Amino acid sequence: MVDAGLEAARRQFLRDFPAFRATSDLDALRARGYSRLDEQGHVYLDYTGGGLYDVAQVRAHAEMLESTVFGNPHSTNPTSDASGRLIDGCRRDVLRFFNADPDEYVAIFTSNATGAIKLVGEAYPFAPGDRYLLTFDNHNSVNGIREFARTKGAVFTYVPVVPPELRLDGAGLRRQLREESTARNKLFAYPAQSNMSGVQHSLEWIDVAHENGWDVLLDAAAFVPTNRLDLSRWKPDFVPISFYKIFGYPTGVGALIARREALEKLDRPWFAGGTITISSVQAGRHYLAEGEAAFEEGTPNYAALPAVQIGLDHINDVGLEMIHERVAALAGWLLRELAALRHAGGGPLVRIYGPTDMTDRGGTIALNFYDPEGKLVDHRDVEALANGHMISLRTGCFCNPGAGEIAHGLTEEVLKRAFSNAERMTFEQFLEALEREGGKSAGSVRVSLGLVSTFDDVYAFMQFARTFLDKPAPTH
Repeated sequence: MVDAGLEAARRQFLRDFPAFRATSDLDALRARGYSRLDEQGHVYLDYTGGGLYDVAQVRAHAEMLESTVFGNPHSTNPTSDASGRLIDGCRRDVLRFFNADPDEYVAIFTSNATGAIKLVGEAYPFAPGDRYLLTFDNHNSVNGIREFARTKGAVFTYVPVVPPELRLDGAGLRRQLREESTARNKLFAYPAQSNMSGVQHSLEWIDVAHENGWDVLLDAAAFVPTNRLDLSRWKPDFVPISFYKIFGYPTGVGALIARREALEKLDRPWFAGGTITISSVQAGRHYLAEGEAAFEEGTPNYAALPAVQIGLDHINDVGLEMIHERVAALAGWLLRELAALRHAGGGPLVRIYGPTDMTDRGGTIALNFYDPEGKLVDHRDVEALANGHMISLRTGCFCNPGAGEIAHGLTEEVLKRAFSNAERMTFEQFLEALEREGGKSAGSVRVSLGLVSTFDDVYAFMQFARTFLDKPAPTH
């Protein structure tokens, strides 16, 4: 049965966002390789949490494993040689995907983006008086580097993002980057795209930081699934990524793309199998391997790495620019429609955290629902109701506490009181502590679009959102 409302909305959408028509190949792709979504009634809106894979990727990987014998690449036998050739080819493909000169960059395989970030944090040569500068809206994995800096006597400083759009305080950042310092080592970390607000921070900050003697860690995990990162133009020193965020399969494999010159600065605090050329028990000595080998601990995931090559080929065949165009159109429509929702009394149904148009932002939208009296609808209630509609979205703080603290108006004083309990707290207990502090919250609802999102998906979410109109917030 045809949904007249859906079809009317689709026609208007295509009039308002005509560029979307050029992405129709993605509808055919969804029907061919992602048909399980519609067959099972899924509305998938959590692409920032994890990408989706085409069944053809899995089949191609299975066929490769069935037809080839791969062995541990640390040996020199025929099966080891097969794995080594494959891993070398995968490195080349990763660098090629990001247009990175192999004479300038290396690709280090890790378990995920977090593993890549940890490699930098633990080995960066922080010392007393050195500096770690980062933005408020970093992922917790990037925030965690501050503990390495703190332990080694370095100073860490946060640059705030400014509500309501949660963009960087540009003047404040420029001031920090240009501040006179006796620090020998300075690391600046920021996300190319916030995984909370969807804000895309200017890549020009990389050049500004370099001009002032900083090394740059650019967290690209939320950016690269729908945007081109050209490392021939932009030259961050360290770029962590997770492949499943880009093409869904395999999980458990990421990479640190690092400038060779910056990699030489790192001082590894330990060694492991695969990272050395030789070690001795009696002499108590070891020699690290060169380049990426010094950072790939243990045996590479040689059985999964063929799937990385297959996934990169898949995205290249589809076209990243087409994915970007589709996500921009769908997110632009969704932002407009959400901002227009009003209760009968005139109050807004939702509050969007971040830009309300598509200027310098991606397809990740964070929001909260409010009832006619302006009372917050608990994000956990929203998620429970969405689950009943087979809508997959994400709620909470998205491992991005700084952006949430600013978005929700949480002050340092309030947060310190919430942390005053000496016992380890769960996130639920933390939320309860904030609610006792005047109804504050650290959580919101996140909708994110990606590779095979459709107009039907965003329309379904709008229909779901309308069910909150003119209804009081649930009480517990």
